[in-house]
Amino acid sequence: MSIRVSHVHGEHLAVQAPDGTEILRYVYRPDPDPFESPKPYAHPVRTLSGRTVTGYRPNDHRWHKGVQMTASHLSGQNFWGGNSYVPGRGYLALPDRVGSMRHDRFTSLTAEPERLAVTEELTWVAHGGQEWAREKRGIAVHSLDEEAGAWALDWSIRLTNIRAEPLVFGSPTTAGRELAGYTGLQWRGPRDFTGGRVLAPGPQDAGAAELMGSRSPWLAFTAEHDETDGHSTLVFAHAPENLDEASAIHESHWFVRAEPVPTVAFSWAFFEEFTLEPGESFGYRYRLVIADGAWDRDRIAAHLAALPW
Repeated sequence: MSIRVSHVHGEHLAVQAPDGTEILRYVYRPDPDPFESPKPYAHPVRTLSGRTVTGYRPNDHRWHKGVQMTASHLSGQNFWGGNSYVPGRGYLALPDRVGSMRHDRFTSLTAEPERLAVTEELTWVAHGGQEWAREKRGIAVHSLDEEAGAWALDWSIRLTNIRAEPLVFGSPTTAGRELAGYTGLQWRGPRDFTGGRVLAPGPQDAGAAELMGSRSPWLAFTAEHDETDGHSTLVFAHAPENLDEASAIHESHWFVRAEPVPTVAFSWAFFEEFTLEPGESFGYRYRLVIADGAWDRDRIAAHLAALPW
């Protein structure tokens, strides 16, 4: 299946399926509200049939925007957006703690009939303007499969500490709040995904509550849409090296909720903080499969196995 790519310079990249359905819009222009931690994000994301599977600025968390890279607790700064969790005091509106991620440039953009591959350079900027980290980000759209009703979005990060002191990554859980390990690459689902079904490898049925804080190669979220009489499935998958204790900088765990809000994050600092020394870097690679229909474990596993890294 051939894709069509358009670029509104200074605004966004968009990918259309062969029938004209826009399946991805990657927005890199600055957001207007600094309290929402301005950063590039992917929204809307759609299935091949045109069903939207991302939410944008929901009334419960205005800083949730589709798919975005985040860091909720980073050396006292909040690159997630919104209220900051303070031990013993709970969530507080602290605008002077909210940082941002600045798009600097695309260093490569290759649009082929069946694949878009983009390399982007960004700078993580603390509130007040100090530049803390340089990011090299990779975005790829590929493996459009009309028969399966699915396509794949790859997202990679290589982050380097450019401060003169260490960067310490954590989460609300490392600050004392139970089961709130949100940080890392985050997806926010649309309102009609609330109460959806969450799956992971293994023979036993388990829901979002049981899988919160767990580790596995992949996690899936499936839900029924309003209006369109159909289901969609999102599969969140780690590249093999992410879960390799010898190569990964830190263990990753799933932050997942189906209620009261539908969201999944590849949490890189759920239970424990980790430190990035000056000049050091770390990297992760992730894959999202966006599919029409309610997929089961066997179908998910077979589809992932057919998509080599």
